[in-house]
Amino acid sequence: MANPFRRPCHPKSLLPQQAGWLLLIVPGLIWGASFLFIAEGLRSVGPNGVAFLRILIGFATLACFPAARNVTIGKSAWTRILLLGLLWFAFPLTMFPYAEQRVSSAMTGMLNGANPLFATLVASYLLKAWPGRNVMIGIAVGLFGTVLMAIPAANEGQNSPLGVVMILAALISYGFALSIARSLQQEYGAIPVIWRAQAVGLILTAPLGIPDVMHANWQLAPVLSLLALGSLGTAIANVLMAMAAGKYGAARASGTTFLIPVVALILGVLLRNERVEPIAILGGAVCLLGAWFMKREPKPLPSR
Repeated sequence: MANPFRRPCHPKSLLPQQAGWLLLIVPGLIWGASFLFIAEGLRSVGPNGVAFLRILIGFATLACFPAARNVTIGKSAWTRILLLGLLWFAFPLTMFPYAEQRVSSAMTGMLNGANPLFATLVASYLLKAWPGRNVMIGIAVGLFGTVLMAIPAANEGQNSPLGVVMILAALISYGFALSIARSLQQEYGAIPVIWRAQAVGLILTAPLGIPDVMHANWQLAPVLSLLALGSLGTAIANVLMAMAAGKYGAARASGTTFLIPVVALILGVLLRNERVEPIAILGGAVCLLGAWFMKREPKPLPSR
């Protein structure tokens, strides 16, 4: 059977045809729930501890997959993997818990709807190319939606805007990480690259994360949330996303990210009684509309 984590990936080697649609849905559901898990984890351990533990658990989970371990990475690739460890794991996964001390899990998840926007902006900057017309429309719409989501935070005191800034910084970091990861994943497969980048992220978050863990006030719900956050959000969702990209192509597989703000909003309101302003919900919808425009025209035009 073909290895589903290396290119090329053949649809029949992955899942039964009738279950293939789960690959397009489950990662978005998991990542949408991750912000609830972060909020619950913060009840027992500090932000640095949350970041360290989720990477540790994710790294241990991916180690169970032979595809993560049985690949030799060339020495020339390690500089980029070191950058991925910082930009994909250590920095953004630390920013989200700090942000959730200042804004709700629902707001954090909704702002993640702007992820495709920042990834496109960063890619255009690095390629020094103007995006196509639909992409430019999507960027403008997405920026407007992001502003709408941030408006309620601006009226809630000085801490809430800082939380929004932290989330946006994490999304920009993701944008650079995705640009760096693209060629690495094409050469070595997604899971081996992610696993090694997690190892780097684990080392970077350990100095501040371990003291947080040592002084934690453990309770059952936060422990279970952190286990789910690490094993599902930081490991299994990445495996499923890689399988979906191999089966359906990266563009279609990335559609799962549209579920993230919706799931985060529903769980935050229903399970944590979080209050979300209508203008923020409207902003989330506008942001998703912008992402939809960008997906209609993925190839940028040459710079002029």
